[in-house]
Amino acid sequence: MALDSPDSGGTRARRRIVLAIVLTIIGLPLLGGGAYLLMLGGSPYYLLAGVAVLVSAFFAFRGSDRAIVVYVALLLATLIWALVESRNIWGVQARFLAPAVLGIWVIWPWLRKLPATVLAGGAAVVILGLGLPVYLAVRDHGSVSQTDFPQAVPAQTSNGEWRHYGNDLGGTKYSPLSQINVTNIGSLERAWTYHTGDEFTGNGVQNNPLMIGDTVYICTSSNQVHAIDAETGKRRWAFDPGIDPPMSGACRGVAYFRQPDATGACAARIISGTIDARLMALDAVTGKPCMDFGKDGFVDLKAGMGNVLPDYYYVSSAPVLVRGKVIVGGNVMDGQMTNEPSGVIRAYDAVTGAFAWAWDMDRPDEHGMPPEGKSFSRGTANSWAPMSGDEDLGLVYVPTGNGTPDYWGAHRSPGTEKYSSSVVAIDAETGAERWHFQTVHHDVWDYDIASQPTLIDLPVNGEKVPALLQPTKQGEIFLLDRRTGKPLAPVEEQSAPQGSMKGERLSSTQPISAGMPGFGRETLTESMMWGATPLDQLWCRIKFRQSRYQGMFTPPGMDWSIQYPGNVGGMNRGGISVDPENGLMVVDWLRLPIRVRLVTRAEADRLGFAPTTTGAVPHVGVENPQAGVAYGALLDPLFASPLEMPCLEPPYGNIAVVDLKTRKVIWQKPFGTSVDTGPFRVASHVPLPIGVPSFGGSLTTGGGLIFIGGSQEKRFRALDTSTGKQLWSRRLPAGGNANPTTYISPKSGRQFVVIAAGGSIVLGSGASDAFIAYALPKQVKQ
Repeated sequence: MALDSPDSGGTRARRRIVLAIVLTIIGLPLLGGGAYLLMLGGSPYYLLAGVAVLVSAFFAFRGSDRAIVVYVALLLATLIWALVESRNIWGVQARFLAPAVLGIWVIWPWLRKLPATVLAGGAAVVILGLGLPVYLAVRDHGSVSQTDFPQAVPAQTSNGEWRHYGNDLGGTKYSPLSQINVTNIGSLERAWTYHTGDEFTGNGVQNNPLMIGDTVYICTSSNQVHAIDAETGKRRWAFDPGIDPPMSGACRGVAYFRQPDATGACAARIISGTIDARLMALDAVTGKPCMDFGKDGFVDLKAGMGNVLPDYYYVSSAPVLVRGKVIVGGNVMDGQMTNEPSGVIRAYDAVTGAFAWAWDMDRPDEHGMPPEGKSFSRGTANSWAPMSGDEDLGLVYVPTGNGTPDYWGAHRSPGTEKYSSSVVAIDAETGAERWHFQTVHHDVWDYDIASQPTLIDLPVNGEKVPALLQPTKQGEIFLLDRRTGKPLAPVEEQSAPQGSMKGERLSSTQPISAGMPGFGRETLTESMMWGATPLDQLWCRIKFRQSRYQGMFTPPGMDWSIQYPGNVGGMNRGGISVDPENGLMVVDWLRLPIRVRLVTRAEADRLGFAPTTTGAVPHVGVENPQAGVAYGALLDPLFASPLEMPCLEPPYGNIAVVDLKTRKVIWQKPFGTSVDTGPFRVASHVPLPIGVPSFGGSLTTGGGLIFIGGSQEKRFRALDTSTGKQLWSRRLPAGGNANPTTYISPKSGRQFVVIAAGGSIVLGSGASDAFIAYALPKQVKQ
């Protein structure tokens, strides 16, 4: 029938005109944008689709049923194109869903004349065609499996404590506890919730709690330290160091030290850093400062550092204790200027707080304090991520960042060139370097190592070798002999793209851990650009074609370039967890590109780029003043469409298990759903398993479980280690922005799992001051 048939009436005529206008509004940008995309070397689909939509609009305006014919032909062509071009179901949905929904309106005049039975059958086909792929994606049928799961080894016994960041000095984030296991996990329930009362919440609550004896120890984003009854969640004590001026920052954990053969006050102590650059020691029983440590319980970390502006230097991760030394690095402000505070690594006596040694990469053979009037080498690469240690070898393993500022490196010192974006093994007694391994040469991508080095003994050629696993933001995981730093899995130096910026000296090669699975090696293409509608898909494709992209390690320049993985990873501060008994590695990683453009000093000044002097950064991660060098940097940290949705197709967060014996992926799957995100970063409340970004990291247990929160979604989950199947989950008041902890309470003998539900400003997962513990009901068989 004609769209404008005589019996359709004035109402239908008006609907026809409205339809024609809507089709024209959609068709014009498809036509114009599609033509521009084709000129850039992109897909012709959008130009052809624009023509088809406008032709359909023309016929709709005239009341001709040819509008239906043209649009149905477009739908069929779109479906074929979507199936051919897409890599996963989300690509098909993005390309076909919106045109199909609009198509219902276009063909409605024909549909309404069909018999009811035919109409119902057609509706069922449409619903099945659109809904079945979503159902298949939502259904937790597991994983991408590449190899068989190794035979499990019975879990070892444990005293049930969690004594270090990551549970042990090696940061495995593993507990052999198996009281909570795959058979009873469904009965896990909330045992207690603890609120710190700290007004500074959000991105800084990144705590991996300790549990020693019967007490849980945590810190807050303003460096308050709290001691909590492990069974009841009741406060035992809290200490506020009185940050001056009041501000907040990341606090990932505290350290515990027990003085051998000591009794009385401070025989056991909690040691933590502060955002105003102090190191404090507190009595583990009372929370009072240990007066024999430094000056009245505090050591001034600004000593020897020269001028330190607010928030430009502080200890954000838990100190590490090896052979009686408290060893700390420090967080340094990103992207502001040259001559920022030193990235020096320092050690202090755990009892007295006396300075023991320093490792300063620009003077690596001088381990004392700098001469009067001098400072540790400024602007050098720092170490803000958690460190690891080996008491037997007497080594501390230091993951380093890159020298300031991030996106220009021509000015960097020889020490920074040598040691940035590396893992460095330092003698815990003397501060002397034993070895180092660099994961990025001349880092101009902010690929600083954000993850704790993880220590594990692995069988190699019939013998157990002390190994180190180093995850990186590039998605590479380097497997090294932790005695020597030599690779235990092949590492290849591969050719890297070269830039055209005068004065910059890029490395011609970059290391790739060829003998281990990689989680960021895919090469982006235009077809991987995504969107909720054809229009924002087109926008993202144009932006991709307008940007320079030469694969991983695309160097920044005066034009927009794409960096993938972006500067948040790959792997970030949550690191990996390792089941050493079964030789399994749990990896969660992000798929988020960013865009970068260098701007001249004059343009940076004109745009108002200036280093902060107060610690407050107005546009975090967007404007990088980079004062002191010839160029500032402008970042597009989300590479998002006008709907504020990522331009890259899902998944954005993934989780996998790797067999460390075969070095093969056992399974991998998207992690997290879209329930707490959507267009304009507004929660959609639709739990599509698209995989969402995750920072927090995992905990692996002898019960065959992986516990993980950490994502953009406010949910805490337990997965079956062998299959990846979700066995349990609970909503959180904010994102679980940290690695969980597990322990046995000596009062009841029950196993608890605790997570900091502090949320993340970066991920938009809310803010809370809550720490939540879960346990099995007392009557459940354990």
